[in-house]
Formats: sequence, C-alpha cells, structure tokens
Amino acid sequence: MKLVLAEKPSVAQSIAKVIGATSRNDGYLEGNGYIVSWCIGHLVELVEPETYDEKYKKWTYDDLPIMPSKWKYEVSSSTRKQFGILMNLMKREDIDSLVCATDAGREGELIFRLVYHQCHCTKPFERLWISSMEDSAIKDGFKNLKPSSNYDKLYEAALCRERADWLVGINATRLFSCLYKQSLNVGRVMTPTLAMTVQREAAISAFNEESFYTVEVDCDGFTASSERYQAKEEAEADRKKCEAKETIDVIKVQTKEKSEKAPALYDLTSLQRDSNRLLGYTAKQTLDYAQSLYEKKLITYPRTDSRFITEDMGNGLSELLKSTQKFIKKELIEVETKQIINNKKVTDHHAILPTKEIAGINISELPSGELSILNLICHRLLVSVSKPYIFEETTVELACGGLPFKSKGKTVLSKGWKALNPKEEKEKNQIPKLNDGDVLNIQKAEVKEGKTSPPKHFTEDTLLSAMENASADEMPKEAERKGIGTPATRAGIIEKLVQKGYVKRVGDKKTKNLIPTDVGVALVTVMPEQIQSPTMTAEWEEKLIGIEKGEMEGEAFMEDIQTMVRDLVGTYEVVKGADVIMPNKNHVVGRCPHCGSEVIERQKGWFCDNKQCRFVLWKDNAFFTYIGKKINPHIVDMLLRDGKARLKVCKSKKTGKSYNADVLLSTEADGRAKFSLSFEQKGKR
Repeated sequence: MKLVLAEKPSVAQSIAKVIGATSRNDGYLEGNGYIVSWCIGHLVELVEPETYDEKYKKWTYDDLPIMPSKWKYEVSSSTRKQFGILMNLMKREDIDSLVCATDAGREGELIFRLVYHQCHCTKPFERLWISSMEDSAIKDGFKNLKPSSNYDKLYEAALCRERADWLVGINATRLFSCLYKQSLNVGRVMTPTLAMTVQREAAISAFNEESFYTVEVDCDGFTASSERYQAKEEAEADRKKCEAKETIDVIKVQTKEKSEKAPALYDLTSLQRDSNRLLGYTAKQTLDYAQSLYEKKLITYPRTDSRFITEDMGNGLSELLKSTQKFIKKELIEVETKQIINNKKVTDHHAILPTKEIAGINISELPSGELSILNLICHRLLVSVSKPYIFEETTVELACGGLPFKSKGKTVLSKGWKALNPKEEKEKNQIPKLNDGDVLNIQKAEVKEGKTSPPKHFTEDTLLSAMENASADEMPKEAERKGIGTPATRAGIIEKLVQKGYVKRVGDKKTKNLIPTDVGVALVTVMPEQIQSPTMTAEWEEKLIGIEKGEMEGEAFMEDIQTMVRDLVGTYEVVKGADVIMPNKNHVVGRCPHCGSEVIERQKGWFCDNKQCRFVLWKDNAFFTYIGKKINPHIVDMLLRDGKARLKVCKSKKTGKSYNADVLLSTEADGRAKFSLSFEQKGKR
C-alpha cells in the first residue's frame, strides 16, 4: 500500500477521488491500495534560538552571531495532531512506500521532506510532479511517478534557502535591535525590497519640477512640435516668426511598418502585476485567488516563473482555446499557437493556463475575486495566440525659417491581438501623404507649457516588476532567474513589510501606492549596503538555482552566508546621529525587582535593561494563560510597583470555576520571573 502525502486537505481530496481512496478516516482517506493524507502547510519548522541555548531568550549583542552547528526542527504546536497522524501512518506495516504529492516546487519539496525526516521514516518514496489538478493530469502523474532522487537537489536548495533566511533574519534582527535598543526586523529579501521603496521616495522628494515650452504648429490638419525651450519668451518669439512666415517646409518624410507581438502567457508575477493595475488586488490576494482556482481544477499551477508551454502540450491547445473562447464570449479568427511554445523557457512548470474544466462551471458559484482572476487568465491565453498588432508610423521633419519641427503619426493596419483589448487602439495624429520638399500652410501656431515629471510612487504592480528585475543588468546574461525573491514569495514579502509597519498602502480603492513609513526609512538609513543591496540577494537566488541544477554545492553556499553574517556582526558600527532619525521608542515601565535597572517595553514583553539580568515579563505569558487571563500594561505596572496584582474572575483550568486572587511576583537567583497566587478568604465561587 502507498501513502500519498499532499500539502492541503483540498488537494488530498482531489487526488484521493481520482485514485479511488474514498473511505474517510480521521486525518486521511483510504482505498484502492492507497492512503492519502495532508500536511496543512509547514508542519515542521526550524526551532527558535533559545531551543539551542536558553541564554538566547534574552537578546544580547555579546551572544551574536548565532550559528547552529546542527540544525534542529520542531513540530508546529497548531498542527501537532496532524503530524501525529502522519507519523502513525508512516509506521504502519502495510505501508510499503510513499508518494510526495505536495506542491511541485521548492517549498513543496521542503514541506514533505521535513515531515518525512522528522518522522524518522526510511521507506522509499516517489514524486508526483504535475502542473494541473485536473483528473486527467493526476491520472497521468500517477502513471509516471518520478524517482525521489530526481529532486534531491531541489530539496537541498530549499534547505539552503530556509537556513540562509534564518541566519540572516535572526542575527541581523537581533544585531540592529540590540544596537539601536528597539525591535527592528531585518530580512534577506525584505530589507532590499524596503530599500527600493525608500530610494524611490527619496528621488521623488529630491525632484525639482521645471517648466518647459514648445511651439506647436497646425500644418493643414496635423500638428508638429519644436524642440523644448527653457524660457517662455524665446518660445513666444519663435512662435511669432512662424506665424509671420505662414508656411513650413517638409524636410524629410519616413514611413515604416511596425508590429508588436502579442504578450506572452502569464507567470505568477505578471498575473499579479496586471491584477493590481487593472483590478486593484494586492499580490497576496491574487495568489490566494489563483491558488483556490488551481485547487478547483480551473487553472494550472500558479506558482510558476515560466511564460511559455512545452511542445507536447500543443496538441491539446485547440480544444482548450474553444473552451476559453466560449467562456469569455470572444472569438479568434486566426491563431498563432507556435508563439507560446518554447521548451527552453519552461522551468519547473509551464505558464498559467485555464483548464478544460472551465467549460462546465457555474460562474455564479465562483467568488467575484476568483472570477476576475480567471477572466484575466483566459483573456491572456487568447491574446497570446493572436496575430501581431501592425501599424504604420510616419515621422516628418519640418523647418520654418530655420527652426526645426517634428511630427509623428500612426495608422493602424491590423489590430491583431489588440482587437481583444477593452481599450481599442486609436490612430494618432494622422499625417497625409507628404513628400520631401513640400511646403505646407501654417493654420495656427501656439506656445504649449509642459512640466517635468517626478518618478512615480511604487504600486504593487511596479514594485513586483522592480523585484523581478533588481540588479538584472549586473547579473550574467545566461542567468536563469534574475531579481530578488521568487514568484511564490514576493507577495509575502510585500505583506510582511506592511504588517511590520515599514510600508503603508496609500491611495483610493483601486490604485494604492506603497509608501515607506518613517520607521522604514530610518531602518534603511542605518542598514549597511550589503544588507539593503538587491545585488547580493539576486546573486543568492541565482546560486540557489545552481544548487537545484547540481552546479553548486549547498555547503559552499551556506559557508558564504555564514561568513557574511560573521563579518556583519563583527564590523558593523552604529551610525552616528542615528538617535535623531531613529529615537529609542522603548517605553520605561518601572524598575526591575531583581537588580533595580529600568524595565523597558519591547515587542515581545517587558525586559530588564541590564544585559546580565534575565528578568522579563513575556506578553505571551504561560502563567497568565493558565489562569485564564492576559497580561497587560496595567498588570505589569502593579507587579513592578507593588510586587503583586489583584485579578478578578480568574478561571481554573482543572475545574472551570472562577475565582479572585492576587498574583505575587518574585524572582529566581538569575532574575527570571516567578509567579504565585494568594487567594481571598471568600474569593471562590
């Protein structure tokens, strides 16, 4: 019997239905020689630093860098039950082998392997690698299960990525938090992304708007413009000269036929960008909608960085195109399917496509967000196989009394793929048939004022593009993936910046700009170049691809990361004047009952400011949770001032009864907080 392990319950149910595992049990389905279960995301995670050594509970500069000699993992407390189910299933004697059916990518591979190793399982396993949740794709996938060894390097790259993020995140966050005496979150991809927004806002702030002027003349039905003038008076003087001359000479006429190829199919990033620009959805919303559509078998795997399909998929395109045209009620007369086929540009997964399942869906049953994303994907498929947009561009150089003018005009010859766009392409400044040497009448001449434009604020659309192309000019031409982050992680990075208060969304419902907060600007200001530079992070992404391909050893990559972290901790110095741009906002709440130093409120609790003292009142406090209460600033004030706090309506975890009591605070020999209860004489009820 085979144990099939999926990433989510919904995916497991789809797989189970296809392979005949229809008998439901607690945490798994069984039947037809299969047991199908699921992980619920990351069941197994890297432990916190204090698991390696309890001293790391207190953040101190002297303890850095933290470099585990042997990496430890633990089961997430929220998913412990499902982990136990999986462990028991793996131990069953009738289970001969396993099938890794988590998402077919770096993260999916990591999720399965960590569970497999944490359960100390040694049974053989194979890999289900599919790009669609359609029944036919699942059936084909099980007929062609891949050897697990094919994906060992993918797992190695995933481990390196996870551990590198831990090393940089833990050490850099603690380093800067200790030195600047406040909680500062630093991340391998997050900080360079934040730096981009800060640099963009700095460019906008430094921008000085300048006016410029041009002379525009109406030449028998089309307009021509002069070069720019800095002074309005000069432009006005030349306008008068043109008006007085009344004619303008045609110096040179050039007419070229041009074409624009249809845009490629969507990968995740391009879908997120269009979704943000056209619909106002955040990158995370788009990913969530796309993931749901994938699990409903309506689109192919969304976490892809490919924008093409493979040759073997060409045979099924005709039927898919018919279904798609019917779904969005648009027809194609001619199609060019070859332009979306390119084996060399397909990595782990092909571009995002609708599936044939769209032909039978009830649109009214789809949430509006999912329907909008599905419409975008279907529309893009039709656009991508359409003919080029062809137009004729005419450029005319003219002169009036020695003053040069220029005019450009466009005539649409074939709308091609743009015929499918809601906004129809219009002909611009149509220029009549002209010859060199023609003399035209000037109907009107006027001075037009223009203003130079500052850079635009980042939106999620443009920030995703910046992340995708970060340091592209510094990367080797043959680099498979440029930029920072991956299509699957960029949305999460943006969300984390917002959640941590480093970036805020500003604007109307549809168009929101991403603006760094004062805290975000201050953080980037004190960051060394190596941490905020996208170049280093982009290089790491490329090295991870090298590990996947077997072109680089994971050990070498991790050594580079460790060296960088050691250098950062050993050489970084506090920026002079940082207290002005980053004032210490830690709030002093009282005196430490153990050593008398100040107790300061920080993100996770109230800490003694004396690095040698271990006194802390954690905000997520196990003792207060046990008595059914939550510690708050008022309780902390009483505990530090009086050594006790009167609490009403505490709740016994054993009996469920309520009671009133005093919580008494004392300390251990090393300063750790110790609590006890003192009951009222008539407090119980």
